[in-house]
Amino acid sequence: MIPENRALITGVTGMVGSHLLDFLMLNTDWEIHGLSRWRSSLENIEYHLQSANKSGTRFKLWNADLNDSFSLQKVISEVQPEFIFHLAAQSFPKTSFDSPIETLSTNIIGTANLLEVIRRSAPSAMVHVCSSSEVFGRVPKNKVPIKESESFHPASPYAISKAGTDLLGRFYFEAYGLKTITTRMFTHTGPRRGDVFAESSFAKQIALAEKGIIQPVIKVGNLESLRTIADVRDAVRAYHLLLTHNPIPGAYYNIGGNHTCKVSEILEFLISISTLNNLKVEVDPERLRPIDADLQIPDTSAFRSHTGWEPKITFQETLSDLLDYWRAKVPFSSNWYVR
Repeated sequence: MIPENRALITGVTGMVGSHLLDFLMLNTDWEIHGLSRWRSSLENIEYHLQSANKSGTRFKLWNADLNDSFSLQKVISEVQPEFIFHLAAQSFPKTSFDSPIETLSTNIIGTANLLEVIRRSAPSAMVHVCSSSEVFGRVPKNKVPIKESESFHPASPYAISKAGTDLLGRFYFEAYGLKTITTRMFTHTGPRRGDVFAESSFAKQIALAEKGIIQPVIKVGNLESLRTIADVRDAVRAYHLLLTHNPIPGAYYNIGGNHTCKVSEILEFLISISTLNNLKVEVDPERLRPIDADLQIPDTSAFRSHTGWEPKITFQETLSDLLDYWRAKVPFSSNWYVR
């Protein structure tokens, strides 16, 4: 017999997917199924691996790939999930300039593969389609804070791919009645954030410098971009509410934090809590995007009024936890090169 309350998380090994797994294990009695590509690192979910896939345990890990619809079909047909959190993606904007075709294929065709399988095999599931604030791109100052109705002007291949993901989610609701709900999450960070993102790269470099592994020089890109920062642990709490608190199929929401600042202020705070007092900052041209979405400030009133969600974790706590994450990771990581 298939148990009730089954959730499927695509991209369970990523930063957001792993934190969502943590949250659901602690705060629900659901049976949770995670999708991972066979070559993905399992480091972010290592604390769950000892019990994964064992009889009587709540977490099941599956190998599948968004670009292989057969593997998706096998999992979804067998699991029959009630809730699907589609988080898997090529999620690095800077990387997408170097690998645009892979980014477009994974995020657009991969999402289409997933939604088509859901349509055939689990049509009653509530489906969270994770888009991105990057779809809005370069927004004029008079259009800030950004509302859900703002037009798309994506500024990277990643953003273009997420615009496709966003549109597919809404199309499958309108055309086929699939119970999709789409989110545009603005900048969210915290422990397990990949080092290809600015604030995590800063934290990693500071941790490396504190250990004496690199010189006390922090390489940076564009520090003038404005961002509204949220904690990933607040983000996954929002995603749970999205599908469980009076969910509205076809809806789409901006979600984001309370703290808006320049990237330079993020760097300044991380430097202020470092154990070093001789850190220097150096602009690295390789870290500059050809185009940058530089006014990422959301209007999140629709989601907050519908769910009652509010961020709980402060900007300072988020960045402190991010730096501590890298401090703990650096001595044991073989990946010490700076990105």
